[in-house]
Amino acid sequence: MGCGSCGTGKPGGCKSNGGCSSGACNRLNVHDWLRDLPIDDAESQCKVVEVSFKQGSRKEFFRNATLQQFEKGDYVTVEGVNGFDLGEVSLTGELVRLQLKKSGTDEFNPDMKKIIRPSADRDIETFKISKSREADILARSRTHASHLKLAMKLSEVEVQADGKKATFFYTADDRIDFRELIRIFAGEFKVKVEMRQIGIRQEAAKLGGIGSCGRELCCSTWLHDFKSVNTTAARYQNLSINQTKLSGQCGRLKCCLNFELDTYLDALQGFPDYADTLQTAMGQAFLIKKDIFKNLMWYTLPNNTKHYPLTIDRVVEIKKLNQQGVVVDELQAVEVTSGKPKEVEPSFVDVVGQISLRSLEKNDRRRRDQQRGPSNGGNYNNNGPRNAGPNNGPNGPRNNNGPRPNNGPNNGPRNNNGPRPNNGPRPNNGPRPNNGPSNNRPPQGNN
Repeated sequence: MGCGSCGTGKPGGCKSNGGCSSGACNRLNVHDWLRDLPIDDAESQCKVVEVSFKQGSRKEFFRNATLQQFEKGDYVTVEGVNGFDLGEVSLTGELVRLQLKKSGTDEFNPDMKKIIRPSADRDIETFKISKSREADILARSRTHASHLKLAMKLSEVEVQADGKKATFFYTADDRIDFRELIRIFAGEFKVKVEMRQIGIRQEAAKLGGIGSCGRELCCSTWLHDFKSVNTTAARYQNLSINQTKLSGQCGRLKCCLNFELDTYLDALQGFPDYADTLQTAMGQAFLIKKDIFKNLMWYTLPNNTKHYPLTIDRVVEIKKLNQQGVVVDELQAVEVTSGKPKEVEPSFVDVVGQISLRSLEKNDRRRRDQQRGPSNGGNYNNNGPRNAGPNNGPNGPRNNNGPRPNNGPNNGPRNNNGPRPNNGPRPNNGPRPNNGPSNNRPPQGNN
């Protein structure tokens, strides 16, 4: 039989018939830290076993009258109401005695129900059939309660493994006369009906969920003793009285408000009593907050929104002076600094003119020319600016190595005795052959 919650077959490392020994699949699970201890006297071993039903929603104690030893996670068939029921072993050994003492149950009570046998395949099949009826019974029972106009809310139905009994869990503010409802349930569902009233917190525990802390609800996992919670616990912890933030999924104040209350009460013992007001020359100072982590008391003055943190010693000193009829001139508030280091603002440096962009411009120009492609069917080497004059000569490779002086038409040899005058733009009609030194260059036509 696989795990009923995850549905992945037998959980790894549980050493049982399908129950998770880690307790991840059951609510209100207890870790058996005495499990691996050796037992000297087998006769003095606890013969009572704790069995959980409906994945930990309900737990009861049963006497192990058989000769077989059960491990955590084993399915056992136990005595029920006019029949049998099937549950999962949740705790064995010496730790059960501690649970019996905590719940006030006598270990040797002769009326305690017994374990009949380990669950067989036939028992498990009957158990599955009975559990498959719970959803339909719950829906139909809510319909009948609504027709009778009963001020109650049915939250859960638990059917016994043999299908002879059904327990209906409900919540209500007042007493409910459900005698007519029981007759309807017994006649329609053909079971023995038991009505059990639970509180709002127990209902939330049965439904389950995720709390505002991001973890599963405490009442669904380990908390079973519900204590009263009031707004005084929030005031001692300097929490704002916000009903939305302080309420849990049950609509009541969160149980976790009591978890750290004792620590806060112990820390508040070092603060002076009757220090709600202080007399100063600027007016009467009123206490608004006590910081137990920094041992500071925060006060405000009339017609002023500023908060003044005072040390405990300073408050005691002012209180003694006020009792002597002396009014202090100032409160002498301390400076409160946060524990975080101050962030250093980054400094900026003007780097304009220090970085040359000429190499970037060359790369950008070369990339742009490569994307444009060769012009007029020829290849060219772009190592400088192009001459944008008309090209009327034959197509061919053009060597563009830089700007070339344009001296006009060349009708004969040139005498390279000095700088040439620049007489205007020269038409570029094609490549110019180079037949020798520039001093003995023959005429080349109209170039």
